[in-house]
Amino acid sequence: MLSVSQLEAIRQFDTCTIANAIEQFRVRLRNEGFTRPGLHCLTKGATRLLGYAATSKVRSSNPPMTGALYLDRTDWWTNIGSLPVPRVAVIQDVDPAPGGGACVGEVHAAILKALRCTGVITNGAVRDLPAVSELGFPMFAPSVAVSHAYMHSVDYGQPVEIFGLRIRAGDLLYADCHGVVSIPLEIAAELPEVAARIRSKEQRIVQICLSPDFSTEKLLKEIRSDQ
Repeated sequence: MLSVSQLEAIRQFDTCTIANAIEQFRVRLRNEGFTRPGLHCLTKGATRLLGYAATSKVRSSNPPMTGALYLDRTDWWTNIGSLPVPRVAVIQDVDPAPGGGACVGEVHAAILKALRCTGVITNGAVRDLPAVSELGFPMFAPSVAVSHAYMHSVDYGQPVEIFGLRIRAGDLLYADCHGVVSIPLEIAAELPEVAARIRSKEQRIVQICLSPDFSTEKLLKEIRSDQ
């Protein structure tokens, strides 16, 4: 797992720059490893979320066939505790129409934060936005809901899918206002150096474009440079 300093080095960049850096290693296709449009950080305050995925699946449209309701599933808490920190709760609403009930509100956010999760990512709905914002617990979701309805857990620790991104327990995820990118652990420690080079080059291109001495020759020269 990465050290605190290595994680902080990644956090200095946005998800777009990290995604660009991942491309340089050619460990996956360029159209893989990130969420598709529709996911937003619905809480105020910090909007960057970095950590190892603690996965679960939930439903809210009907009462559970067997077992207990959402907050009674303490076995999931034990599973979360087996993962490295920082953790990110990743909750897939597997109802045919996700969002019929809130996956996370103030109480569940407080529980997850106590379990050392730094935020939540879900394809379902969330609620209690002002209160959860006060907790400093980012919630990435497509929508909000008034009630939790029949929200209950149906599985945990297994792969989930959030807006086209396949996520396994323990995957390193990075989320901000653009969405979520999955960071391959085998290259994670090398990403900040590559990301810094990419950002530096991009800023030089921007400065050329904004300069009163702009010329297409200067722009093309910078684009073609190796630095």
